[in-house]
Amino acid sequence: MKDYRSGISAAFISVTTLFFAWGFITSNNDPLIASLKASFHLSYTEALITQLVFFAAYGFMSFPAAALLNRVGSVRSILLALTTMIIGCLLVQFIVRYQDYSLILAALFVLGIGITTLQVAANPLAAALGPPESSHFRLTFAQAFNSLGVVLGVNFGSKVMLGEEVLKSGHAPITNAADRILALQAVSHAFLIIAALLAGLMAFIWFSRRRISDAADGVADAGGGAVLDALKSRWALFGSVAIGLYVGAEVSIGSIMINFLNQPEIMDLPLETAGFYLANIYWMGALIGRFVGSYLLTRLAAPKLLMTAAGFASLLCLTVAFSGGPMAGYAALSVGLFNSIMFPTIFTITLERAGVSQASTSGLLCVAIVGGAILPYVVGQMADQSSLTLSFTIPMTAYAVIAIFGLLSQRAKVYHVDGASAPVEH
Repeated sequence: MKDYRSGISAAFISVTTLFFAWGFITSNNDPLIASLKASFHLSYTEALITQLVFFAAYGFMSFPAAALLNRVGSVRSILLALTTMIIGCLLVQFIVRYQDYSLILAALFVLGIGITTLQVAANPLAAALGPPESSHFRLTFAQAFNSLGVVLGVNFGSKVMLGEEVLKSGHAPITNAADRILALQAVSHAFLIIAALLAGLMAFIWFSRRRISDAADGVADAGGGAVLDALKSRWALFGSVAIGLYVGAEVSIGSIMINFLNQPEIMDLPLETAGFYLANIYWMGALIGRFVGSYLLTRLAAPKLLMTAAGFASLLCLTVAFSGGPMAGYAALSVGLFNSIMFPTIFTITLERAGVSQASTSGLLCVAIVGGAILPYVVGQMADQSSLTLSFTIPMTAYAVIAIFGLLSQRAKVYHVDGASAPVEH
């Protein structure tokens, strides 16, 4: 029994490295957007197409990834995902030399396909590696390492991609061809380093594959059932809406934060400094909140904690939308703290209430991450037509709907993680 528990713990530690990896990579989109906006003279709407393309991969790949998970299992799905992510990073490295924004977007789409497959496989695996009653804790704890990856990723991306002298102020677009080449070479360098790090992670997962497979075989089955079963579940659909709104709100705020803090009427920070604030206040708040949230979830019901966090996030966005200066800046940065527990709690609340297979539900939830493509585009449209400040009303509304999800889920029937009909007390 002791050896079995030790194997489960070792497998869980291995899986948390995957959460770190996709947090690190995804967060590099924020400094990348600021760099590409300056390099290609983009509007906010055009710049945020970066997120539209990247997160569109979730809508394209999530159900195929769920089918892959059912067919080949968690470990092979993860290894295929990491391979695809490495290819995407190398494509960025190769394509930036052509100075074509659309080609860079195509490479990011490939990278997004890999991350989608990784999430479809890793999220239910982390939730399943242990007793059902502690699934909220495990996924939130794993997501804390995702936040650590985000903090380090934004610091890394801001330093490498926004550290060039030509990008440090950010108040004017790049007009000189030589300066654009320097800026894009910095992007190329960043993604080459990421590819090398992913290769090391892939080697680690390869050597840990038996440990993960053995542990996964000893817990509730993450697969089974038809891929589209989740479409028949009201709670799977409701949870997918909540996940989409959460990811869309979080990504929207992170994507515009550097340019928002750069505005003279807000905090007038240079782009690289604004990137430092984004990493070490907004994303660090999410990191701290996930460790604190992991503890709170052993004391409080997940739906109640989710409702409270989403309510506060909505109020902070309201403050940003109808204020200005440093007050608006720090209110926007503070949203990260309350974002912290939303993804893992929405995910596990939905798995528990869907009543269908985890692979199917996980696939649908990852399809819904396409909200990270839709909401930033809407925010970009509002920023171009009115102001960046007022664009915070979009995430404000999203958080309000998530609070309602948390409220209603408190009275919903809870199932075992394998979809059995017997309710679980927790």
